[in-house]
Amino acid sequence: MKSAVNLLFLIVLSVLHTVCGLYFHIGETERKCFIEEIPDETNVIVNYKVELYDPRSGGYMPSSPGIGMHVEVRDPDDKTLLSRVYSSEGRISFTSHTPGEHVICMFSNSTAWFSGSQLKVHLDIQVGEHAINYGDVVQKEKLSELQLRIRQLLDQVDQISKEQNYQRYREERFRQTSESTNSRVLWWSIIQTAILLTMGAWQMKHLKSFFEAKKLV
Repeated sequence: MKSAVNLLFLIVLSVLHTVCGLYFHIGETERKCFIEEIPDETNVIVNYKVELYDPRSGGYMPSSPGIGMHVEVRDPDDKTLLSRVYSSEGRISFTSHTPGEHVICMFSNSTAWFSGSQLKVHLDIQVGEHAINYGDVVQKEKLSELQLRIRQLLDQVDQISKEQNYQRYREERFRQTSESTNSRVLWWSIIQTAILLTMGAWQMKHLKSFFEAKKLV
């Protein structure tokens, strides 16, 4: 029963984390970064659209073709997976090779494009099987409706397995961090105790010498 509940929780968690829609505002040359926790060997697609602030209407309008966004993606080891300039609207795709927190940064590399105006960037992040375009898969592999459904279920099972492995990886990292912290606390306590004992012995020795000198006087 417990394993079934855990599996259901992982399925819900997988659905919540594999599709994420958001937007943010960005100024000229301002850099915006956010973190996405991704299992290893997982496909990620980021659809984005940039809008330009219109001071006359107080709203946002489609940006001009000249506006672009510089996108950088770094893995948990701080290695660059992607770094290039894209247009004002498009799709970014990459595959994770290391489980953990991936940093996605976006910024405009020119102030001349929008002359100090603010940009609004819409993002739609798709992870795992949600990053697969099954319409293209059907056309390329000539799958029937039943075969497509089986393919989708297999992809979902594979993604759940990756999520489970990632949860175990996080638990192992947390356990190692806890053990390391506890070990450091223990050694620090031992060092403090040794310092206190040494200082106490030194004080006792000097007090004894002081009183012996007083008696001789």
